[in-house]
Amino acid sequence: MLEIKHTLCPSCSVGCGINVILDNDAVVGSFPYKRHPVNAGKNCANGRNSIGNFVNKINEASISNGGADLIKAIDEISKEISTNDKVTVVLSGNNSLDEAEAIKSFSDENNFNLLFYADDLRNFEEVASYEDIEQASSVLVIGDILYENPLIGRRIVHAKQNGAKIFSNIKAEKSVTANISDETTSTSVQEFLDNYKDNLDESSVIVFNTVDSSDDLDKIEGLGSKVLPVYSKTNTKGILNIADPNSKEEIIELLDNTKVLLVFNDDIVNEFDFDFKSISKVISLSAFENDTTKISDIVVPVKSWLENEGSFVNAMGESQDFSPVIESDALGIVEVIEKIKG
Repeated sequence: MLEIKHTLCPSCSVGCGINVILDNDAVVGSFPYKRHPVNAGKNCANGRNSIGNFVNKINEASISNGGADLIKAIDEISKEISTNDKVTVVLSGNNSLDEAEAIKSFSDENNFNLLFYADDLRNFEEVASYEDIEQASSVLVIGDILYENPLIGRRIVHAKQNGAKIFSNIKAEKSVTANISDETTSTSVQEFLDNYKDNLDESSVIVFNTVDSSDDLDKIEGLGSKVLPVYSKTNTKGILNIADPNSKEEIIELLDNTKVLLVFNDDIVNEFDFDFKSISKVISLSAFENDTTKISDIVVPVKSWLENEGSFVNAMGESQDFSPVIESDALGIVEVIEKIKG
């Protein structure tokens, strides 16, 4: 029997709603949630394809009924982290607020290094709303927002239709955002901001998902315009209120001094140019197979967002709750942490 359940898209920090189609508890499709206030019946390709990672769901056979494999894995993790003095814990924007709080506490209690990457962006206490973009007199766009975050891009298109001037800075050879921009450059962020700062007024918005350096963030904040950083992961904005982010340089230094790497629901191998084979033990808690689980010494299957409940905070700072769409015998990240602690 077909059934439809609502949840949040896990693809980026925009915070769109999606409907998941179930056939006898099997995930078979999705379509946009028309009453959701963020996306109002639209989903981008990433959102429509978000359930596709269920194809790579890690086999739950070893964890059913508290199986011996799970007990053995947790015992081994407890031993590894208690006998090594160079443990690094990876906190991810894929984690819910409850998970992030538990991971941060676990790291602090044991004096582990905490690694958290936020796309080289940071937390801005006051950010523009999606409606602010639509009502802006001008929008400065840094990064190919229309391609990478289409439902924010849709708001930029609405702004243009409402008479706004769109100025973009994109370093890719081809860009979707350039197609709707009044002017497009491919300079440094600093130069772009200097060139177009005179086009800003109190209703203007600077939207960005990438910068060249932390100095760019200071300059953006100093212009006095409304800003909206858009993160690549669902709950990065929420976790920025829990933990401080690391730069890529800080992360490489941390990894260089790591003997045990404990990764919570992330694919860190894809994000950093680092020889992870130099780390003695890599441990992944993940719902899905990825490049990090493939090189991990220990993998513990955990609940995915479709099987979990919690809260994500979207780019404009709005907290949204989600509930399980399907049942699972897998443990959640918080439960696994409690078992590791004994």
